[in-house]
Parts: sequence; C-alpha cells; structure tokens
Amino acid sequence: MVDFTGIRLEPEFSELGVDCYRLEGGNFENPYYIVSEADTRRLLNKPEVVGFDVYHCLLKSTARMMKLFKTQEKISTANILSILRGALNYPLEESCYMEKIRVHDISFLSSERVFQNDEIAGLEIKYSKLATVPDSTLLIGDIIASGETLVHCLRYVIRHYLAGGARLRNIIVFTIGGSTGIEVMEMLTKEIRGYWPEFEGFIGVFYEGVFNTYEDKGVTGIQIPKVDFYWKGGAVAPAYREQTLAQGNALFEKCTIYDGGARRYEIGDHVQEVMEYWHEIRDLAEQIPMKDLLDEKLGYEGQISFDKWREVCHYQDLPAADMRAIYEQEMEFRAGLEDMTLDRIAKARLEEIHRALKRYMLG
Repeated sequence: MVDFTGIRLEPEFSELGVDCYRLEGGNFENPYYIVSEADTRRLLNKPEVVGFDVYHCLLKSTARMMKLFKTQEKISTANILSILRGALNYPLEESCYMEKIRVHDISFLSSERVFQNDEIAGLEIKYSKLATVPDSTLLIGDIIASGETLVHCLRYVIRHYLAGGARLRNIIVFTIGGSTGIEVMEMLTKEIRGYWPEFEGFIGVFYEGVFNTYEDKGVTGIQIPKVDFYWKGGAVAPAYREQTLAQGNALFEKCTIYDGGARRYEIGDHVQEVMEYWHEIRDLAEQIPMKDLLDEKLGYEGQISFDKWREVCHYQDLPAADMRAIYEQEMEFRAGLEDMTLDRIAKARLEEIHRALKRYMLG
C-alpha cells in the first residue's frame, strides 16, 4: 500500500470548470494527477447515474487531460487498450478525437477470474485482439482496486510487443481507482525498463481522488475488502470533498463507484446491489456507532484543528481561505451527525433511489 504521508496536492491548472492537481512529495518514479469536474463528482456521488451517462460524465475531464498531455508532448501515436468491460466506460477515443490526437488502433482484452472450490484462483485472458503500434503511447481506462487485472493484462501486452520486436514509448492510465494503482504502475515501470531501458514510464490520472480500498469489512461489517473504495489513507480533490459533504448521504454509500461495469451494462444488477446495501445498513443501523463510521469515512478521529485537517487531506499548499471554508463545513457536518443513527439516512436513500431508478428495479 502506498504511504501518503508527506504527499501534497499541487495545482496543475483550473480551466473551464476542470481542476487538476499533481501529487507531490511522494518520491514517485511517475507523475500522478487528480482531475476534478462537476460531472465526475456527480458520477461518484450518485449511484443513480447509470447507462450511457456513466461514459458521458467522464468526457470533459478526460478530454482536458488529453489536451495537457498533447501540450506536454507526452502522446505521439496512440494505441487504446480496452480491458473489457469496464474500459468501455472511459471516453478515450472520443477525447483523442476532440483534441486531434491520432488513434492508430484499439486493442481489446477480456481478463476473467478463474475459480477453484469457490475461491479466486487467478485470472485468464478469454479474448484478445491486440495491435502492435511501435513507439506508441498506450492509453488505458479502467477501475483499479487490487490492480491484479491491470498487471495481468499489461504483462500479456508486453509479451505481445516483445514477440513482435516492438516497444512502447509510455503508458497513460485513466482510472477511478485506489492507491494500489500507483503501487502497480511504479512496479511495472521498473519491470518494463528491464526490456526497454528507454521506456518513459506511466502517467496516472485519477478522477476526483486517489482512493483506498477497505482492508477489512469496516465499521458496518459489510464492506468488501480489497474492492470497496473510501477516502481514508488516500487523497481527494477539494471540490469533491465539498460536494460530498453538501450532499450529505453520499459519504455513506457502499463504495465510491460500486461496480462500474454493471452501472452501465447490467443496470438492474447495479440497482439491486445499491438497494441491498441500504437495506442492510437500515437493518444494522442501531449497531453502527455514527462516530466510528465518521472517523472511518472522513479518515481521522474526532474534531481536529485546521492545520491537522489540511495535513490529513494533503491540502497544505492550497489557498488557506478556500480550504478553511471546506474545513468548517466538514466540522459542522460531523458535529451534526455524531449523535444520529443511520436508520433515517438509510430510509431516505432507499426512497430516493427507488424514485430515481424505479424503471430498472427487479421484481
């Protein structure tokens, strides 16, 4: 797990509603960015966003980052790798078209879990259509939780390039993902340079934040370890933090993204998962201490000072007046909920989701 101690968010640009931050202070081999925009915030805070809208929500911020990399001359000829099916949520080809970046080809891989005795025994490439584009930039969009799929697929691609006597210039990854993604990209950079010493490395783009995955079942007892995302131990964009608190109940969703593939392609399954989670929360509400849940979700214990909060959030180098407003909002949010049970929140969410998505409900 990446240690975020000492990491700071440094502004890269703020333009037409898109904010971008670089991660500094992490002694990383590669550059990593957090990009924040109204549509991506809506996607991550509202599981009611489903279908094509999932793709559309990522378009503006993705195109703006493509513009940045084109300006920096980080993209030459592009080869898009789609790791099915989640990759189809990411508008990489359309973003390249908008920024006049040539896409030479699109490759596809389907990596599926192999089970033995009801346990995951590994991953298997079930479908492959790979294009070899020498000295190109490989573009990938995918959710990264454990990172196992990304490692498995990239090693498969590297073997394909080596067999063809070609090399990659660099790899840019766009992800709604956890900090394990950084660990994976750092590890693979060293591995790939063993084949191609001139390999420039990875660039990582995280929408709204570098999240973490739960190490256990959490305060609720129902989180999925190594799968469900939350803020603790990571870093999120200030505007995303602000909107999540303003929306209130969004902080208590099961996961930042749920299953991104199901959200677009098996909407009924997605809705059922969201509803089941809130039914479980409602049933367990009296057993879940709100203070402990807030500590877990916000990433620190109790009311803390402004300076300590900025350190926890990695906002030390961002404008103090703007950050203080979010800090005060967060302390008020916290104080107003510590003595409340989750029962009322769960009932409200169930009603909201039912109204918004009733056409997708099962049964």
